[in-house]
Amino acid sequence: MDLILTNIGVLATPLGKQAQKGPAQQNIFLQEEMAVGMEGETIAWVGPARKAPKAKEVLDCRGGLVTPGLVDAHTHLTFGGWRHHEMAQKLAGMDYLDILRAGGGILSTVAATRAASLEELVEKGTQLLEEMLSFGTTTCEVKSGYGLSTQEELKQLQVTRSLGAIQPIELVSTFMGAHAIPAEYKENREGYLALLCDEMLPAVWESELAEYCDVFCETAVFSIEETRQILQRARELGFDLKGHMDEIDPIGGAELAGEMGLVSAEHLIQASDSGIQAMAKAGTVAVLLPCTSFYLDKPYARARDMIAAGTAVAVATDFNPGSSPNLNLQLAMNLACLKYKLTPAQALTAVTLNGAAAIGRAEQVGSIEVGKQADLLIWNAPDLDYIFYRYGSNLVNTVIKKGTVALTR
Repeated sequence: MDLILTNIGVLATPLGKQAQKGPAQQNIFLQEEMAVGMEGETIAWVGPARKAPKAKEVLDCRGGLVTPGLVDAHTHLTFGGWRHHEMAQKLAGMDYLDILRAGGGILSTVAATRAASLEELVEKGTQLLEEMLSFGTTTCEVKSGYGLSTQEELKQLQVTRSLGAIQPIELVSTFMGAHAIPAEYKENREGYLALLCDEMLPAVWESELAEYCDVFCETAVFSIEETRQILQRARELGFDLKGHMDEIDPIGGAELAGEMGLVSAEHLIQASDSGIQAMAKAGTVAVLLPCTSFYLDKPYARARDMIAAGTAVAVATDFNPGSSPNLNLQLAMNLACLKYKLTPAQALTAVTLNGAAAIGRAEQVGSIEVGKQADLLIWNAPDLDYIFYRYGSNLVNTVIKKGTVALTR
């Protein structure tokens, strides 16, 4: 054995290699006086501390909580500039779509991202990921969508590829050219749809820079029929599918997610009962984003209703420069308990195993089990409840990624 974690106060983890839904989202393994052994990048032994095998290295957890590494299943990590100037507009009463119609929002970030070089975006992303790692995120999905042209989307996706090679957090790439209609196509929606389907999607697929395709299905962005058209083309090429659905208006995005069998549907603040049922039937993971509701002062998605209906729920940050400039998944966990009314066990599953399932990684990460990748956190906390009770403080003490200590605070 290469490394053993000993003196664990409480080991807390969901179990399994697929999303946990319904009552199973609550059923985690919770045990005192455990130890975890690792060989190379893999968890090789889990059991009572008194039976722990010998190892080359022993790491004393000092009575702290140990959980799987956190999985942030929805971010827009690579972008140019920031949007702090929009704070005054929000405080004056302009909502998200008002700012977008005025040429701000996503479109202002598109301009800043296009103006930035690949090297500048990589440098910025490296700093952001270093901060994210300090909060315990070990696997992260990254969406494009701030290029909105073939060349610029490929640049953004290449930034993600480059970042994945130079720092510890494992990155999963999603193409989101259908994030908005760019300014140059404002009077030519059909032209942009044709560009997406006929040029951008094939170019991204051939580049092997993304495995998922996502569409912002929303009022004043992409309609249900436009979303279906884009996702059908993406599926034909081989992409797995995601969707930003029913964030602002209940236009039937959750129903479409179920109809098309999307891997995940995200936001879902306005999802209907029929949409929730459709996702449950299809096995679509609901990726909920409480930090966005908090920052925009909007309602919170009906997480408990989704779990009751049998929909697997994940929780993510939605880190982006406009509607959720927060990359601390611990804050999303706090909000999941306080605003979604999830139990600590349900919320832990939401940011580990179910988050992993939402990005196709549940067989590798998201739980502490023999054979899985050795991604673990040691918390400055005596038990699971404590990390949801405390907010505003970083309670992660040590981050282990692929069997190696990546950060100690």
